[in-house]
Amino acid sequence: MKKHRELLSQWLAETGVRVDGPDPWDIQVRDDRFYARVLKDGSLGLGESYMEGWWDCRRIDEFICRLLRGKMEEKIRGNPLKYLMSYISAWLFNLQSRARSGMVARRHYDLEDGLFFSFLDPYHQYSCAYFQGTDDLEEAQKKKMDLICRKIDLQREDHVLDIGCGWGGFARYAAEQYGCTVTAVNISKEQIHYAVELCKKLPVQILNEDYRQIRGSFDQIVSVGMFEHVGWKNYRTFMKVVHRCLKEKGVFLLQTIGSNISRFNCDPWIHRYIFPNGMLPSIDQIAKAAERLFVIEDIHNLGTHYERTLISWNERFQKAWNRLAERYDQRFKRMWEYYLLSSAGAFRARHIQVWQIVMTRTGEVQPLCRVV
Repeated sequence: MKKHRELLSQWLAETGVRVDGPDPWDIQVRDDRFYARVLKDGSLGLGESYMEGWWDCRRIDEFICRLLRGKMEEKIRGNPLKYLMSYISAWLFNLQSRARSGMVARRHYDLEDGLFFSFLDPYHQYSCAYFQGTDDLEEAQKKKMDLICRKIDLQREDHVLDIGCGWGGFARYAAEQYGCTVTAVNISKEQIHYAVELCKKLPVQILNEDYRQIRGSFDQIVSVGMFEHVGWKNYRTFMKVVHRCLKEKGVFLLQTIGSNISRFNCDPWIHRYIFPNGMLPSIDQIAKAAERLFVIEDIHNLGTHYERTLISWNERFQKAWNRLAERYDQRFKRMWEYYLLSSAGAFRARHIQVWQIVMTRTGEVQPLCRVV
């Protein structure tokens, strides 16, 4: 046990983090089993030991940022056999097949609305906001939605396809503010039920469909925060569906969290507790999937805005906890705050990004998107 403590403490010190130190990003170890657990299981052990109360930290976001900037993940990969088997499984099998695609909906998005709505804005945007000229989350989410509408040059006569519509917030915003028609698809029953009510009396149709089932022809296509669930074996299929459904002069906007390098599996803690079978694409993987189908017109990195979004979400979640505590226990609270704050730290470290990518069909005239 002493050897484990000394080794991990030394590695942490190299990143600027001290065990039981005075700085807000230092960790306070409550259970000495923490050291062996992290050395054995890597990021999975780090997250699980926090959920179990074995350590605390006033600034988890900055703690994670320092670990990532210090390349701690290269030193601690956990059990190498488990890591290898996870990689091989993701390489050999389609973990995001149509039969498996509903797993993330059932385990994450179908959690009760009250949890998500406790920290989201009134449009229930569960994706990166755009804090351009504002510090207010609600205004920043409106700015994000309007930025998307301007990038696709949305017009009143347009019929827009929203792939992975969440609770219907963007569909409602586009129909209300731009007067267009929207068809939105999703596979989360809870989100679909709410989206139908949210968009009632508007020219919006909400469909319970996997993206591979989509048919029809659309002037513009948008997908925000859904591509992270598609998986590398399906990227080309996704792009072919969009290409088939997008009219010749249409514009496609893809917003997705992304990785700096091409990967084939997910962080094990995120996979187990938050987004089963999730996977972050790289620019290389997106570009290869789009090759000979689309011209990439613009790539806009919003990563710094997602850090601020996650910090705002956690602040709201903490304020709402007294009423959430009637339905969730302390282990869930620690899991959720670790998810939000560790993600914020990953964005601050520039370990992950979020991109808005504008595409048009190959050979079409470059669009005159109204972007500032």
